[in-house]
Amino acid sequence: MKYYIKEMRVHHYIKNLLIFAAAVFGGQMFVMENAIRGGWGFAAFCMISSVVYIMNDIRDVEKDRQHPAKCRRPVAAGDITCRGAWTLAAVLFIASLVCNFMIFRVDSTLLLLVYFFLNLGYSFGWKEIPIVDVAVLVSGFLLRILYGAVITEIQISSWLYLTVITLAFYFALGKRRNELRRLKSGDTRKVLQFYTEGFLEKNMYMCLALANTFYALWSMDEVTVWTVPVVLLICMRYSLDVEGDSDGDPVEVLVHDKYLILLCAGYLVIMFVLLYMI
Repeated sequence: MKYYIKEMRVHHYIKNLLIFAAAVFGGQMFVMENAIRGGWGFAAFCMISSVVYIMNDIRDVEKDRQHPAKCRRPVAAGDITCRGAWTLAAVLFIASLVCNFMIFRVDSTLLLLVYFFLNLGYSFGWKEIPIVDVAVLVSGFLLRILYGAVITEIQISSWLYLTVITLAFYFALGKRRNELRRLKSGDTRKVLQFYTEGFLEKNMYMCLALANTFYALWSMDEVTVWTVPVVLLICMRYSLDVEGDSDGDPVEVLVHDKYLILLCAGYLVIMFVLLYMI
């Protein structure tokens, strides 16, 4: 059972917390209907994201066996057969549709399916096309926040959308940059042949600068403006980690840095106080 849980990449579910962004930043986190809808939506996205990871592992099983870290994934290591992985993916896909049905809306269902088919395309070839590979990774972050806004019927500022998009580009480009550093030959990821370290680094920090600018524009009021310095500190700490011995995956960076976790927790506490107690 532990191998099936590992294959689901449960620790990556932290990305799906973006689904609650609309309710949290909209000051409606404690509205019961939004909390219930957000919970079902979170579950639906967790299941569908696991399906994506599983299908990608099945598709890349031979390549992953040549990778220094990915060779330990359950399918690549032989802890789960491809048939068992397909069965798990099918069960989770059905579970995702059931969770989505509990809050059924045509537009939310379309967003969920768009996420699935975009990532299916990524697994079956788009990840080998430069820029397209990064764009698909970014779309996952955007679709999560859009999905949360749709199911709760809460509008989000365009500045916040732009913040998420540019920050996601920073994460994705940083991940590719660090992969290129660690795997110079690009044997296990062909798209790395088309990138240079200089190109990735210039663009990742351009996106980080834009993300901080957009966030500052979103928070230009007498309350949330005081979160800008905290966001800058979080970005600095994350950048420090990415410049070290890291593969650049945002979840891995976060879970392995207790100070970054504390900064993020501090940001959430400050935002909670500013939005709900003042």
